[in-house]
Amino acid sequence: MNEVPSPDSILQLGFGFWGSKTLLSAIELGVFTELSKAPLDDKTLAQRLGLHPRSARDFFDALVALRMLERIGDRYSNTANAELFLDRNKPSYVGGILEMCNKRLYPFWGSLTQALQTGEPQNEGRKGENFFAALYADPGRLEDFLKAMSGISLGSARAIAQKFPWHEYRTFIDVGCAQGAVPVQLALAHKHLSGGGFDLPQVRPIFEQYVAANGLSDRLRFHPGDFFNDPMPGADVLIMGHILHDWDLDEKRRLLAKAHDALAPGGALIVYEALIDDDRRENAFGLLMSLNMLIETPGGFDYTGADCVGWMREAGFREARVEHLLGPDSMVIGIK
Repeated sequence: MNEVPSPDSILQLGFGFWGSKTLLSAIELGVFTELSKAPLDDKTLAQRLGLHPRSARDFFDALVALRMLERIGDRYSNTANAELFLDRNKPSYVGGILEMCNKRLYPFWGSLTQALQTGEPQNEGRKGENFFAALYADPGRLEDFLKAMSGISLGSARAIAQKFPWHEYRTFIDVGCAQGAVPVQLALAHKHLSGGGFDLPQVRPIFEQYVAANGLSDRLRFHPGDFFNDPMPGADVLIMGHILHDWDLDEKRRLLAKAHDALAPGGALIVYEALIDDDRRENAFGLLMSLNMLIETPGGFDYTGADCVGWMREAGFREARVEHLLGPDSMVIGIK
């Protein structure tokens, strides 16, 4: 029997920003961090968060309906996922990337139509500001951005630690390491590994603080440099996570060639992103991330695993393969 057409899925997608902004505001307000201390009734929670009483109960109950909070009687508490991943005081916190979504991406995505019509970024670049230059010049904004990168990379970092054959290698460098989430997860999982991260000099204190907080300063070192203008550090394995999609095709090829040059024969390059599926039908997150690169960069775009394998072979890698990590993320492994 043919299914009767219904507008439900269309309307759900169209109104999706309601639920998204409710979650982002909850993170901004610290709802999950406050409830990690103890369950609270709506009046007490609203008072602690500084909320007006008019809609506080609706706000909290919306989070219950969205499966972000639980309510027993009149007391609210975090779901298991929210407790683990949305409490700012836990090392498993992934809210940094969502804080960035709230502060920056949510308003910029309001100009998606204009971006599609012009092909031009809709972020700070509209005022003639170079996003990356401005970001790295402002310590506060830079730290927020690097925490956001940790939030989006943490799950993939743990998957890479499990799925890559690290027993065959001893050293690694994370190119564009940000706060250091990937190096820390690899070093925690594999005691024989040492290495570190490569990023612009302004990142050093944030990286070193994060590494020290995880007790790994003896095995992880920061390497300052510009990956377009300076040689990449040598190591058995180089890693590029959420890096290539920032750049246009020529720049992507240039970075892959530089990585190939830095590796010894038998060395490996790991590139991980929300890779678009080769048929370009299923990984909606990867495709939407590519639209985000339209919003954020002059020439960046996301790509398929087959695309990246082809670019790696052009750069001289003798072997390249794709492996799924988790959720929308996969890695492409190239062997020199």
